Amino acid sequence: MTIATQPDAAARLDARALRLAYAATPVLRGVDLQLQGGELVGLIGPNGSGKSSLLRALSGQLPCEGTVHVDGIDLHARPVEARRRLGVAVEPERLPASLRVRQCIELVAHTRGLDRTAIEAGLSLSHTLGLQRWLEHEVGDCSLGTRQKLAVVLALLGDPPLLLLDEVLNGLDPLAAYALKSELRRRADAGAAVLLATHGLEVAERFLDRAVLLLDGVIAADWNRTELARLRREGDGLEAAVVERLRAAAR
Repeated sequence: MTIATQPDAAARLDARALRLAYAATPVLRGVDLQLQGGELVGLIGPNGSGKSSLLRALSGQLPCEGTVHVDGIDLHARPVEARRRLGVAVEPERLPASLRVRQCIELVAHTRGLDRTAIEAGLSLSHTLGLQRWLEHEVGDCSLGTRQKLAVVLALLGDPPLLLLDEVLNGLDPLAAYALKSELRRRADAGAAVLLATHGLEVAERFLDRAVLLLDGVIAADWNRTELARLRREGDGLEAAVVERLRAAAR
């Protein structure tokens, strides 16, 4: 029996006052972030700005101050229930090297209580991303890009209504990157909420509904689709706007 909840228009993530520090060094400094079903949101910012830490805090992988509610469920008070509604792509190097790719998909599906239909959907997505020829290979024998594709397939198993994806376009060949962007767009249009950390400002500007800029552990800007279109129309686009913010922060 499948226990994952299908995406719907009510999908929502609400994070308030998130604070996190490593060895007394602040990493997140009071982050507020809301995601709604039906939107594809890019999380952008320079290296060290806190993007990966924020994604890990939102998924419950890192304990932090503040609150996170996933479709109204308190992540800290009811973590198992909340995480069932999250699709999180793990780092490729954390995937089990000794399992075959197909076995990995089946094992994760069974661990989540998903049925054969969900497994077949995962295998179909594997074909879409060009992973089919690697299904019988051990994960440890796969390239970084191939393992990245597998991490995405595992995150999307069971159609979770909220997706937290950290730089998943990195290392993908152009066909796979295009297919993944199309798949994420399709899921958002079906009601999922997607948060995608990316360094690709052109991707954020032309493909996503919102672009959230994280600088030194705080949200420095949040551009919606209309504002992104205005940046393209009236100026040099998102890249120039981000550079302006970075220069202002460095003064």
